Amino acid sequence: MKRITMADVAEYAGVSKSTISQYLNGRFDYMSEETRVKIAQAVKDLNYRPNMVARSLKQKSSTTIGVIVANILHVFSTQVIRAIEDFCHQKGFHVIVCNADDQPEKEKKYIEMLKAKQVDGIIAFPTGDNVDLYQQLLDEGYPLVFMDRIVKELKVDTIILDNQEAARLAAEALIQGDYQHIAMVSPPLIEQVTPRVERVNAFQEFVQQTDAEAPRVSLIAGRIHTIYEKLDAFFQNEAHPDAIFAINDRVLHEVLSFFSRNNIRIPDDVAVINVDDVSFADFYNPPLTTISQPAFEMGKKAAEILFANMLKGKTDKHAEILRFKPILVRRKSC
Repeated sequence: MKRITMADVAEYAGVSKSTISQYLNGRFDYMSEETRVKIAQAVKDLNYRPNMVARSLKQKSSTTIGVIVANILHVFSTQVIRAIEDFCHQKGFHVIVCNADDQPEKEKKYIEMLKAKQVDGIIAFPTGDNVDLYQQLLDEGYPLVFMDRIVKELKVDTIILDNQEAARLAAEALIQGDYQHIAMVSPPLIEQVTPRVERVNAFQEFVQQTDAEAPRVSLIAGRIHTIYEKLDAFFQNEAHPDAIFAINDRVLHEVLSFFSRNNIRIPDDVAVINVDDVSFADFYNPPLTTISQPAFEMGKKAAEILFANMLKGKTDKHAEILRFKPILVRRKSC
């Protein structure tokens, strides 16, 4: 079957190829409504599909961006991706999503793949271990935005939660509840994973600064698949905590699973608060008090900055760290 070309569409619609090109690129300023309708009908009747490779070579743009996510299982990550995809769709761009699983080697392969595909820019949740590779992208003038994590060695526009404020909201809520022993539950505290370190450190600081008698604070940290057994060992102690601060959604799932299997009642036995407003928070029994990240706003902002950098050719000059305010959603778990 013969491939339908732009020339075929132009002939069918009775217009020039340049007019077809303007139509396909959304340039309607000097195009009549009648011409637009004729071209749209021609495209439909001929089932025309633009040659994206040829267009990208001509325009020096692939109309595609890459998003490298640290772990796609996080609610925050999926919401950010959705916001980025919505923004890109409006701009006529496609999105390639890569899940690095917090593995630097996997992240490296994705960076190289996206570069080989000539994507127009990258939004990344960086592992922190591919500094040289990201610096190479910056040196080449590659548009780049970081999400959720700060890499101190690199001057890259970064979108991140105000984690100190999130920790303050959690500490204040638990202190007001007069809990005596609070356990923070976290994945491993790795310096490159900014939210974990900032939330844990800030929470401890805010609790210690309280005017009242400060509650005891313990830390339970480990890889997600070990959290359950760590909680089990911790709760064997008679002086087990009467409140839990889960620093993200995946930790919260492990805490709730442990409580359910061991008939631990919330908040009668142990209170719970966490960062990330999970979808089931308001109908869980009891409804869960959470600290919400404005994930959709953050994802949209990351896309806006990336597109601005793509237009201006901005690289590593005047890089900014933009922190978004969390929101305490009070329910009944603490």
